[in-house]
Amino acid sequence: MKYSKLLILLIFISLRLHAQNKSQIEIKNPENTTYAIKNVSIIPMTMNNEVIEKATIVIQNKKILSINDRIPAGATTIDGKGKWLIPGLIDMHVHNLADGPYKSYPTKGPALHFDTQNFMTLYVANGVTTVFELSARAEHIGQRNEILRGDIIGPRIALAGLIDGSNANMTATTPSEGRQTVRLAKGEGYEFIKVYSQLNKATFKAIVDEAEKQKMKVVGHIPNEFKNNTEEAFVPHFGLVAHAEEFSKQTDRFTDKEAERFASMSKKNGTWLIPNLSNLVYIAKQARSLDSVRNLESFKYVHPLMQSKWIVSNQYNQGTNAQRIAYYDELVDFHRKIVKAFKKEGVPIVAGTDAGTSGIVWGFSLHDELKLLTEAGLNNEEALAAATRLAAEWLEIDDKIGTIEPGKFADLILLDKNPLENIRNTGKISGVFVNGQWLDKHKMDTMLSEVAKWNKANKEKYNWKETLKKIRGK
Repeated sequence: MKYSKLLILLIFISLRLHAQNKSQIEIKNPENTTYAIKNVSIIPMTMNNEVIEKATIVIQNKKILSINDRIPAGATTIDGKGKWLIPGLIDMHVHNLADGPYKSYPTKGPALHFDTQNFMTLYVANGVTTVFELSARAEHIGQRNEILRGDIIGPRIALAGLIDGSNANMTATTPSEGRQTVRLAKGEGYEFIKVYSQLNKATFKAIVDEAEKQKMKVVGHIPNEFKNNTEEAFVPHFGLVAHAEEFSKQTDRFTDKEAERFASMSKKNGTWLIPNLSNLVYIAKQARSLDSVRNLESFKYVHPLMQSKWIVSNQYNQGTNAQRIAYYDELVDFHRKIVKAFKKEGVPIVAGTDAGTSGIVWGFSLHDELKLLTEAGLNNEEALAAATRLAAEWLEIDDKIGTIEPGKFADLILLDKNPLENIRNTGKISGVFVNGQWLDKHKMDTMLSEVAKWNKANKEKYNWKETLKKIRGK
């Protein structure tokens, strides 16, 4: 009898705990919540991109259920009057902070730890709901898993394993090594391959060929060995160049004619481009003064270790001189010429920022990149397409994201002003749906404030040079 009563009590406690846990999960990740945005102007970013005015859109189970259909009973309504809805933005070139490196004894773990939510907040608060990590490590797979579990609010993450000739997590110096490294990268869970600058010609070509066999698309640099013979690098399946800078490294003539030559070979090979204009624009600013970093409005949201690195170990500012600054300015101008030439040739352009490079702040940088793209010759709609529909198409997830259509995932940005009139309006965010989870402006501002507060409180604990000494055991 006592045993029976005890068993009943344990079952009751177990059921109570299960009910509490289930309730917590539903509150934390409300998959069944239905939302309706009413009277909103939808910019769907489809091919014809006809704006749907005074629309009602319903979001249910993390997906877009309907546009201009009935609103289900019990839906949470959001007033969209005077506002504009666009797809969530995609940054096609990022370098995310993640735990590491592993320079200690076995079982100790990484030398540095980062708060994943603090970091991912920078993306979601800026409406960046998908990112392409171009130097992926196992820790980035772990970050993605945290987001997928619902432990962290963050963007979708596509992962490219980087292969170089030396000084990389994955290296290859012969064609056979290159092919084996591609196979290993696929086995470890990376979906894409990134080729890098120090690869020799034969190994580069073998990597690209093997990636095609493994059904892994290739993005990356044009290896230095191809200078003066750039056409040789444009082999089938080399699908996306990671910087306009890759072309400026291949020539000493920064002319319109050279930009047109590069555009022609890219068009012929079916190779798309990430202009990454932010890269050299911010490099040129830092060559002039580190105040360009210190005075960034978003600098307070950068992890204090990176704040220290960008100031005390800034490679673009150290030893700077007038000649270097003039050279950077020349590159900035040439990269604009490249955008114009690639647009004229009809080469698809997608938006990426090299976020994580000094001075380029995750999330915030994509809005700057969109402005730079319009200054280089894209119209506002073309710039938006580069960060939505076209980016999703290259990643081969355009059936899931990139446009606003029923059945697609609810990655959406509610804006206070029309970005088709002024591209800077992408930064005037009223709220964001991240995989169906609604974050209004107050919630996002609170999240950002908490990041800034933590960074300020912990600033004195992080010094880049001292951290390097610890990692190296000095």
